[in-house]
Amino acid sequence: MQTLVQMVYPPRCLSCGGLVDSDFGLCGACWRDTPFVAGLACDLCGVPLPGLSDRAEHCDDCLRIGRPRAQGRAALLYRGIGRRLVLALKHGDRHDIARPAARWMARAARDLHRGDLLLLPVPLHHHRHIARRYNQSALLAGAMAEEMGMAFCPDALERKQPTPSLDGRSRDERFAVLEGVIGVRPARRALLADRPVMVIDDVMTSGATLAAATEACHAAGAKEVFTCVLARVAKEP
Repeated sequence: MQTLVQMVYPPRCLSCGGLVDSDFGLCGACWRDTPFVAGLACDLCGVPLPGLSDRAEHCDDCLRIGRPRAQGRAALLYRGIGRRLVLALKHGDRHDIARPAARWMARAARDLHRGDLLLLPVPLHHHRHIARRYNQSALLAGAMAEEMGMAFCPDALERKQPTPSLDGRSRDERFAVLEGVIGVRPARRALLADRPVMVIDDVMTSGATLAAATEACHAAGAKEVFTCVLARVAKEP
């Protein structure tokens, strides 16, 4: 049956649609051009850093802005094919991207594994969730939890009120808009108590959304809060 399916629907590259050897993959050319985060990166947000180091390093933004999380990771940079994949997952109903993307994220966050780690997606407000029909962060978190063998709770976090688009807003404006907007559902608070959690999102720009989610987890008694995103916005070199 699997052979028949592959004959009718041969595996395609997630980016360009060309034929590939296996499902959930990129062709050689797209893999080469995909901006994976490799080498030294900021220990709090995952942005690449120059040089080498045998200890945790932080980027200029994370040195300047208080980050409530313990550590953070990113699999890709939000540019080129990385941006195209995020937008296809987020707005193009490309659910097939979630599983391979989660595999890349799990690889980026492999040093953050904990035995009782709980993965939580950044929530959408229910109005936006209904309009979009799915939460791309929940797709990533669920697939990543399966890849890592970790627990996953899709509805622990909630957006208490809708927020306007953050496009074009400054860093300070983004933090002000999201302050106190994300919380932990009362029925889920016991699940987070005295436990390490990892907040999952599709893309990080200023870090305001992840900060709001992290603070909510701390308020619910989480022991440690980590973050992991599919893509990180970064300045062009």
